[in-house]
Amino acid sequence: MAKKEVRVGLIGYKFMGKAHSNAYRQVPFFFPDVPCKPVMRAIVGRTESAVKEAMELYGWETYETSWQKLLERDDIDLVDISTPGDTHAEIAIAAAKAKKHIFCEKPLANTIEEARAMLKAVEEAGVIHMINFNYRKCPAVALAKQIIEEGRIGQIYHFRGQYLQDWIVDPSFPLVWRLDKKVAGSGALGDLGAHLIDLARYLVGEITEVVGMWETFVKQRPIPKETGALAAVAGEEMGEVTVDDATLFLARFENGALGSFEATRFAPGHKNYNFFEINGSKGSLRWCFENMNELEFFSREDPPHIQGFRRILATDSSHPYMHAWWPAGHIIGYEHTFVHQVYDLMVAIDKGELPSPNFYDGVKCQEVLAAVEKSIQEKRWVKIEEI
Repeated sequence: MAKKEVRVGLIGYKFMGKAHSNAYRQVPFFFPDVPCKPVMRAIVGRTESAVKEAMELYGWETYETSWQKLLERDDIDLVDISTPGDTHAEIAIAAAKAKKHIFCEKPLANTIEEARAMLKAVEEAGVIHMINFNYRKCPAVALAKQIIEEGRIGQIYHFRGQYLQDWIVDPSFPLVWRLDKKVAGSGALGDLGAHLIDLARYLVGEITEVVGMWETFVKQRPIPKETGALAAVAGEEMGEVTVDDATLFLARFENGALGSFEATRFAPGHKNYNFFEINGSKGSLRWCFENMNELEFFSREDPPHIQGFRRILATDSSHPYMHAWWPAGHIIGYEHTFVHQVYDLMVAIDKGELPSPNFYDGVKCQEVLAAVEKSIQEKRWVKIEEI
C-alpha cells in the first residue's frame, strides 16, 4: 500500500539545508514504519547556480530562486525554513496563509514580537508547525526525559547548562552573518543559549525569572569577501560586531529548581560542547553532545558501596529511536537527530496533531531570550511574565 506523500519545499541550502535534506532522504529508508513519505519537491536559494548545484547534490526534484514562488506552487505541502533568523517571520507567516505546514529552524525569530506573530499565523491557519530543537532527539536526551518522568532522580533542584564553542576566538575571523544582530538577532545567546533553554524546559520545566550578563570580546572583524556554509575569507575592510560573544545567566524554575546557563564561542578546545547536569533529591543526570550516545546517571538509591555515576550507552533498541538503527554499541551521530525530528514531524502530519517541539515551544524559548536581554540591559532580575 502506497504511503501518503508530504511534498517538501526547503528554503536554504547551506549548513542547515544540507542537514535537513539528508534527513528527508534517510527517514523512509531507516524508519519503514514512518506513516508519510517526504518527497523532496523543491529547494530554494537566491543564487541560481549555487541552488541548482545543491538541488542536484542533495537530491531535490526542482529549484526556485524565490521563496514567494515556492509558496505559490500547489505541489508543496510542507515549507522548511532553514534560513537566517531575520527571514523566519516573513516566510512563516506567508506560508501559513498559503496553508502550508511549516518546519522552522531555531530560534523561532529574532524578536518576541515576530515569534508571537508567527504563532498567531499558524494558529489561525490551522497548519502543523515544528521548530528544530534537534538535541531533544538525541536518544540519550530522550532517555534522560524518560528517567526524570519515571521519578528516578526525584525532585529536581538544579539545572546547569553549558554550550561552549571556539570557532571565532581568532580576532581575524571574518564578520559572518551570525555576528550581525540585524540578521542573527543575537550571538551566543540566541544561537547556543536557545538550545540550552529548550533542553531545560524539556527536562525540568518552565523558567519564571532570569538575570544575566554578556560580553563582546572582539568588537571589530574583517568584512568577508567570500562566504561558505561554515567558513569565510576575510577582506581588508573592517566592520563592527553587533552581537554577544558570550552570555551567562541564572534562572529560577516554576517547580523551585535553580538554573545556571553559559553560552560562549570563546572557549578554546571546545568544538560543540553542549552539556547539562540535572541534580535531584534521588540522583543526578549529566550529558554532553560531544559524547552524544552516552548518558550518565547517579542514583542515591543504590547501595552506598556501589554508588557512583554509571555510563548508559543509549544505543540499545530499547532506547528512544534506536530501533531503527544499528546493533547495540554501534553509535549514531549529529545528522541522526534531524532524521528523528523529521520522523516525528511525518507522524504528526499523518495524525493531524502538533509535533514536539513546535511554535509554542519556540515562543516560550524566545520569551526567555528576551528576558535575558532585558535583564542585561536593565541590570536586574526579570520575570518572564514581563515579556
